[in-house]
Amino acid sequence: MLQSLKLALFPPKCNVCKAFFRVPQNDPDFKTRRVPSHGGGDGSGLSETFKQMMAPHLCSSCISDFLVIESPLCPQCGVMFAGRSGGDHLCGDCIKRSNKFTQARSAGMYNGSLLALVHRFKYHGRSELARPLGELLLHTYAQHWEPGIIDWVVPVPLHPRKLRRRGFNQSYLLVAKWTRYLSSQNGGHRVEIKPDILRRVRWTAPQTGLARGERQNNIKDAFGLADGVHVGNRSVLLVDDVYTTGATVTECARVLLTGGADRVDVLTLARAN
Repeated sequence: MLQSLKLALFPPKCNVCKAFFRVPQNDPDFKTRRVPSHGGGDGSGLSETFKQMMAPHLCSSCISDFLVIESPLCPQCGVMFAGRSGGDHLCGDCIKRSNKFTQARSAGMYNGSLLALVHRFKYHGRSELARPLGELLLHTYAQHWEPGIIDWVVPVPLHPRKLRRRGFNQSYLLVAKWTRYLSSQNGGHRVEIKPDILRRVRWTAPQTGLARGERQNNIKDAFGLADGVHVGNRSVLLVDDVYTTGATVTECARVLLTGGADRVDVLTLARAN
């Protein structure tokens, strides 16, 4: 009652367009959040999840601006094709080069509302967005990976200097609350979140604005396994906030595979064009 009165008197401001809006508390989708279920579904499920997760944070107009990643797409790197007819097939980049990871998937396109939310979360310290964005990412994981495939969830690490400056690792915050779900939805198969497996061993210039080749050179040898870590034939899900050219996750996957991982997959919140 008090919360309803507070929202009526002091409606929230949209995180994207800054307009005041009323949270749709009478919407049953808002009141009851769905538990993610494994197995492939179409993009409509993630669109509904985004609406549900973001109802307290975005106005209805900005919620509708979310563009989910769905087929047809590249089954390896996960890029969504501009043409919306036909089935999934390898993109030209994946045909020409050998990726270190098995498959990469993202929740939505890195534009519009999702881009603005990532920026608010990552660069403006809006850590309260970690929960809804993390739940969106969890639903994406459940849609694309069946139980028993993944052993470890590993966030891409920040350099200690950047971590001190920012105050948090956005990739870790996205998965930090997954523990209860991972322990209850995998048929007894134990999936662990491992934020300390990888470390950033070399400071690099920001990747923003660099071309693919420049990104690859910039990030080369920037990661390593933490002392005493044995990956030991495990299947690893590497998590980051944005997939742009894939240079960062490819370098991380190389380190994990060299360290003994059996398989490395990639999950990101957003996918750049």
